[in-house]
Amino acid sequence: MSLAWMLPVPVLLPLLAAGIALVLASRPRMQQLISLVTLITVLVVGIFLAIGANSGPIVLDVGSWAAPIGITLVADRLSSLMLVVSQIVTLAVLVYSLAQNLADEGADVPVSIYHPTYLILIAGVSNSFLTGDLFNLYVGFEILLAASFVLITIGGTRGRTRAGTVYVIVSLVSSVLFLIGIALTYAAAGTVNMAQLSTRLREIDPNIALVIQLVLLVAFGIKAAVFPLAAWLPDSYPTAPAPVTAVFAGLLTKVGIYALIRLQVLLFPGEGLEGLLTVVGIATMIIGILGAIAQDDIRRLLSFTLVSHIGFMIWGLALISKIGLSAAIFYAAHHILVQTTLFLIIGLIERHEGATSLRTLGGLAKSHPVLSIMFFIAGLNLVGIPPFTGFIGKIGLAQASVEQGGWQGYSLLAAGMITSFLTLYALVKVWNFAFWQPADDDHVTDTDISQTSSHRQQRAERRAIRAATHRAQLAARMQQTSRTETERERSGASALMYASAGSLIVVMLAMSIGAGPLYAYATDAALDQMDRATYLHAVLQHNGRGHGNSQYARTEAPENLQEFSKSAQEDVARDVRHDDRNNPAVVRPTRDQLWSFQWRPPYLVDTDDPTLASHITCLDMTRRYIDGFQGTGGDSR
Repeated sequence: MSLAWMLPVPVLLPLLAAGIALVLASRPRMQQLISLVTLITVLVVGIFLAIGANSGPIVLDVGSWAAPIGITLVADRLSSLMLVVSQIVTLAVLVYSLAQNLADEGADVPVSIYHPTYLILIAGVSNSFLTGDLFNLYVGFEILLAASFVLITIGGTRGRTRAGTVYVIVSLVSSVLFLIGIALTYAAAGTVNMAQLSTRLREIDPNIALVIQLVLLVAFGIKAAVFPLAAWLPDSYPTAPAPVTAVFAGLLTKVGIYALIRLQVLLFPGEGLEGLLTVVGIATMIIGILGAIAQDDIRRLLSFTLVSHIGFMIWGLALISKIGLSAAIFYAAHHILVQTTLFLIIGLIERHEGATSLRTLGGLAKSHPVLSIMFFIAGLNLVGIPPFTGFIGKIGLAQASVEQGGWQGYSLLAAGMITSFLTLYALVKVWNFAFWQPADDDHVTDTDISQTSSHRQQRAERRAIRAATHRAQLAARMQQTSRTETERERSGASALMYASAGSLIVVMLAMSIGAGPLYAYATDAALDQMDRATYLHAVLQHNGRGHGNSQYARTEAPENLQEFSKSAQEDVARDVRHDDRNNPAVVRPTRDQLWSFQWRPPYLVDTDDPTLASHITCLDMTRRYIDGFQGTGGDSR
């Protein structure tokens, strides 16, 4: 039985549940139950889709409208992996927020909107992962952004309103750029279906294709928070409630990374922007982590590490190799879990101590040992200490850099190593100040300064201390103004809050134990993206119109509509025939063989390569077979 019927469930079920939850605004317990049942259901569906996608992409033409006109939903290995991981963290965050009583009635938290908005956010994320066309990807982005506008300002404090305003403006700018990119794409290629675009974008003017690619790259770069488009994130995320910050940090930037993978691998493979991505990846890693080590508030520190580690995913994308892309996909799944877990743990610290500033915290290892162990495990995973998944992802990236060689590979490798050591320094700083040393222990005392031999150096040190203290106080006031009255109290944490954060720790450990199969799944996901024919044929099928019932005009339709239908079908079938990877399985080279020349410019191959010569002969025979079978008159490009 086909699993295609399950594809709309992760999108439609949360939307339906959001409507029901809004109707039941006066019954918070029913809202909680509806949200919990909905997320468990979509997680089960996501797991089934991930298992099914391992045998090939699962495709549904919504409403039986044939591709490329209709809306197509596609679950391949990449989208399924991201979908399942996102559903795991959203379920854990929901349980955490229920235990924290975030949605309880109160003057500072509007109960009627939390659950509906949260469910709409999940629907937008799922739609973004499962969509098969650019415009529906835009719709998914707008759904999740509209929900995030509400969640980031929930409670209505002055700090959250200010941060939410910045977030809204930046998000609207990226959305406008995305819409412009879609308009340019449709004007140049005549379609927004990603399967068709994978072929047609190679046939348009290269200068126009470059403009489209750059516009979409900037739009997705803002959403992914890459340098220099990430200045908005450290001022926006830390002000939201802990569960909201956790789900934002884990998911929203990864949707941008997912879009960048589709853009650079499926739509514009090997189009000469590797140097730009290399510079962006290096700058994102280094500048992000330098911002992190300068922070005295744990929330802001983790927000900067979030930006920094986005650079690791750009690292894999810039190398345009099988190993690099596989490691980037694996690292994205790892980072969703670890970043969400760390922010939930910081939420627990805030519940116990009423603050997240390193200047006021201390002694947590003695007063809260379970919390300390959870932070220690998650922190080691973020740094990339073996045998955790962070280490495995970074080893894959390092291997890809060494195999790539050149200035790009070794520059990215050096930047990654520096970033990893600085990440270790930043987390050791948090551990020492917040967990290890007593709360009443000063950072630097007058006795320490007096030991400096030069009076000039003493004055310089005191000025530096005053400046650092001023910055810390400013950050503390910003965080204080973003909290509600309830959040400022030391209200403690329930066992269920610990259980929800601990469940993500368990998932991280399980990922580390089962890293082999998971990494193999990520590698197959990378190969699927590179072998574009797998995606193209799953969506468009042999006739170029997919599975939709509308692919043929009815006999009673006007003659001009029948002719239009026939012409459209012939155009899409031509796209299928002209794709370089369109080969019957009998004579088709293996995936590893295809990889050796996958990134060459379209239709330009090295005939001096003896290994490649056999592949060219194979492709030539295949094209002749297809042309003879379909009667195309030898049009094989």
